[in-house]
Formats: sequence, structure tokens, C-alpha cells
Amino acid sequence: MTSPFVFTLAAAVCAAPALAAPLSDARIQQLGDAVFGPVMAEHDIPGMAIGITYRGENHVLTRGLAVREGAQPVTADTLFELGSVSKLFNVALAGLAAERGLLSLDAAVSDLRPDLQGSAFDWITLYDLAAHANGGLPLQVPDAITTEAELSDWLAGWTTAAEPQSLRAYSNLSIGLLGRLTAEAFGRDYETALTEDLLPELGLSHTYVTVPDAAMPDYAFGYARSDDSAVRVTPGMLDAEAYGIKSSVTDMLRFLDAHLGAWPVTPEVEAALARTREARYDTAHYAQAMIWEDYAWPVTAAQLAAGNSSEMALTPQPITRRDTARSGPVFLNKTGATNGFGAYVAMVPQEEIGVVVLANRNYPNAARAEATLDLITRILAED
Repeated sequence: MTSPFVFTLAAAVCAAPALAAPLSDARIQQLGDAVFGPVMAEHDIPGMAIGITYRGENHVLTRGLAVREGAQPVTADTLFELGSVSKLFNVALAGLAAERGLLSLDAAVSDLRPDLQGSAFDWITLYDLAAHANGGLPLQVPDAITTEAELSDWLAGWTTAAEPQSLRAYSNLSIGLLGRLTAEAFGRDYETALTEDLLPELGLSHTYVTVPDAAMPDYAFGYARSDDSAVRVTPGMLDAEAYGIKSSVTDMLRFLDAHLGAWPVTPEVEAALARTREARYDTAHYAQAMIWEDYAWPVTAAQLAAGNSSEMALTPQPITRRDTARSGPVFLNKTGATNGFGAYVAMVPQEEIGVVVLANRNYPNAARAEATLDLITRILAED
């Protein structure tokens, strides 16, 4: 079982100009203790890092163990597996390619992949891949596919279950294909394009697909829910594009700050990130942007639980095309997990607040979302 819950403050102010802190560091610690202490105890989470950005000021709170063997503590530099939060980098790279004129997000997939001409991908755009508006692509690459040639043949023969823009199917294959097309537009493989074309633009130096030897001491182990064994992600086809990134809470806060305008990026990168937040489809629970899930703010824990449910991830859902952009404030979120890790990011841009929660246990999405919403609500209430 985990030890009594004590947060340690690990980082402070980002370099961008900011307003004065609305809450003291001590108060942030108290709020984190009150909100996430019970979550860690209930789900026996070995280690956690929580980052809060509010009006340009960053707070990093860490607790517990990154690696149980040797009692290695979580720090602000600990690397956690992001799982599907990795997809937010995929679409950011696609947005950057669009800003540079390397591709159009409104182009049909088959325009960039001649081998798919005459297939269902004549009707699916690159934006649709990012919004899972794909007509029923499977969650995972079929087990029988082990080579690029087999994947191409499978895609060329695949047929939709419904009109693509009427059916959302959460799919690693969908976002993986977007990553491949984007990387080709940059003239690189995906990991190289991400590492050389996007991450430096965001000022991220501790975010990786392949963790280098020098950073391995910072790489946490995840702990499986099934038997509590120490685990790390297993490589697979399209893993880098869909779920393969490892990052620290410090880098993830900087990523959120770039979205919130609290970290300086070029106008090109700012526009690329803005593209990813533009929702074109509605589901039963939220508006679907490029991976980001968009709720009208304020939102309830019940709404977030429904939107982040297994049903939304595992079962194709009807969608409708939006006629206009949402007016008013929004709550944007994304969950991610591997066998041993659970991640969650959320932000309310109009309130200049964002939270990232990284843990080396895959625990329920609803618990992550409810606790994060609680923390955001408490911070805003005390300002």
C-alpha cells in the first residue's frame, strides 16, 4: 500500500510574463493533498506528478515512487508513459504541417496515398482521421498485420460501416495513419519529424518516443493493475503515433502553456495548436476536435465520466457535423493509458488554467477526470 500522502513542491514560474499568483504554493499543496490524496490511496498508485498552470504560473507537485525497487521518488523530471495523450502531439505536428503548406487537413487521405485511391479513404479527410470521424476503423491494428505492405493492403480493402462523417470510432489506426501521412509530408519518419520539427518549437527537451540512455534513470516503471508487476509499454505497429510518447510533468505543463498562450511560441506554432482545438463534430457528450474533447464550461463530473467512458472508446458512436464553432468557455480534455500508466490533461483556456496528471498506475478515467475537475473548481473558487 502507499504511504501517507504528502506532496512536494518541485517547480515554480514559467518564463513567460505572467500575472501574480492567485494562490500560494502552500495552498496549492493543500488543495492537491485534499483532492488527489484519496485517489492515490483508493487506487494504490505508487507515484504521481501533478502540474498546474494558472494565469501563467506553474506549480508541480510530486509524490510517491517512480520505481519501487530502490525507492526512487517521483520528481519533476520523472518520465511517465502518456498513452493516448501522445495523440495530442500527433495532431499538433499535423497542424504545423498544414501551417507550413505541406498538406491540407481537408484533403482526402487518398490524395496523399495513391495506393488508397478508389477505397473508403477517398471520402475520409486528414481532419477526420484526427477526429475519429472514420466510419468505423478498429481501435487497434489487426493482429494479423505485421508489415507495412500488409497494412496498406488491409486499408485499401477496408470498407466503412457507415458514412465516415456520421460515425465516430476511436482508433489508434486512424490517428496512426495521420501521423504517417504527416511525417511523409515532412520528408521524415514520424519519430524524427516529431523530435526535430515539433518538440524544439515547443521548447520540450524531456519528451521522447525512444528514451535515450542518458534519460533512462528518469524513466518510471508502471505497475500493472492485474498483478502489480513492474511494466513498460510494449512496442507495436503505429505505437509512436498513437500511444508511445514518454514525458515529464514539466514538459507537459509547457505544452499546456503553449496552448494557453503562457509560453512563447512562434505565430506558426500558435496557429497550428489552435487548429487542433477547433471542433467540427458533435458526439452525445462533447464536441470532437483534433483529439481534444470539448465540453461547454462549466461541466459536471457526470458529464466527464460519460464522455471518458469505455463505451466512447470501444464502441462506434454517432456524430453530427457542427455548423458553427462553440461560443463561450470550454473545458478541453484527453485521457491516456498503457498497461502500467495513467495520464490525463485538461484545460479551460478562458480561465487560463490547465492541469496535467501523470501516474504509474492505470486507474479509471472517471477518477482522473473527477479529481482534476475538483481541483480546477477549487482553485477558481479561491481566486
